[in-house]
Amino acid sequence: MKQADKMTGGCACGKVRYEAEVENDDAYLCHCRMCQRATGSISIAFKNVPQSKVNWLSGPDWYDSSPIARRSFCASCGTSLGFQFKEGPNMDLTVASFDKPGRFRPTSHFGAESMHRQWINTTGLKEMKTEEHQPLVNKWIAATGKMPD
Repeated sequence: MKQADKMTGGCACGKVRYEAEVENDDAYLCHCRMCQRATGSISIAFKNVPQSKVNWLSGPDWYDSSPIARRSFCASCGTSLGFQFKEGPNMDLTVASFDKPGRFRPTSHFGAESMHRQWINTTGLKEMKTEEHQPLVNKWIAATGKMPD
């Protein structure tokens, strides 16, 4: 068995930080209506990990999103950080909250009854890099002197 890698993550403002021991690159997309409503998105990418392998360095806020589950988030910036059933050994961390989310690969879809398939394969749509949109670049340079990481 491969040794777990310690990975870090957190919210947009930096108030909430975590470390998680991650054993593989598998992740999944959840399309259920609960996740859609909780995130304001058509789906959310999750990495499932044992709760015992997550160390909250500066703790999140929690929202009891249903009688059976709760969601971690940052009350200061609104970042969605995860999902966990109130009973069970595992939890999900949002892939995008990891400092290096590019490692993960989707292996499945969950909540397919609410999937918006027109948003799944966007191959062929026009693509623009952030730095190619000069009005936005100008705003960042004027406000901070540089583009964000």
